[in-house]
Amino acid sequence: MTFDALIIGGGAAGLSCALVLGSAKEKAYAKDKSIAIIAHQKTSHLQDALFNNVLGLRPGTLGKDILESGKQQLKALYPHVTQIEKEKVKRIERHSEGFKVITNKGEYQSAIVVVAVGYTSFMTIKGLEGFIAPHPRTKPEKERIWLKNTDHLIEENLYVAGTLAGWRSQFSIACGSGSHVATDILTLWNGGNHTKVHDKATV
Repeated sequence: MTFDALIIGGGAAGLSCALVLGSAKEKAYAKDKSIAIIAHQKTSHLQDALFNNVLGLRPGTLGKDILESGKQQLKALYPHVTQIEKEKVKRIERHSEGFKVITNKGEYQSAIVVVAVGYTSFMTIKGLEGFIAPHPRTKPEKERIWLKNTDHLIEENLYVAGTLAGWRSQFSIACGSGSHVATDILTLWNGGNHTKVHDKATV
């Protein structure tokens, strides 16, 4: 399968990125774009998270519930975004027309790839080794990593979002990071004209 943008990771950053990209479907520059997310969530830090300090979330909200409700929200609002379940990415390869993403079950082609998986040293996606460095915002003994980037961009058309981009492990920060990457991609699709997507209540 071939996509214009493929997001790897179904946690806070990945789902936020997918939601913003999906919400642009009525825009001329995005209406024909094919978008997918490999919604692997097994190692997400949201699995055991409890939220009391996040704006807009009811205190006591569980991270594991957000993981599931996030996928349902994406499916209900933006069904054109392909959700790839129960696959884990093993390798990313750059080719002349973009990237080949190889999972434990298949292969995908995409012009743009967003890596939004966790920042543990167990992150073992082949093809990214040259970008790995110790995480700049955690204690060294925790052995967290990041993918070296400039404003989320690793290299042309290859992005990283969330804690793996070098940000602190805070839910709202990860969500913002994923949304940031999405608007950068939309800006790219819009010919470099800065863009964002807002919904407005009707009176």
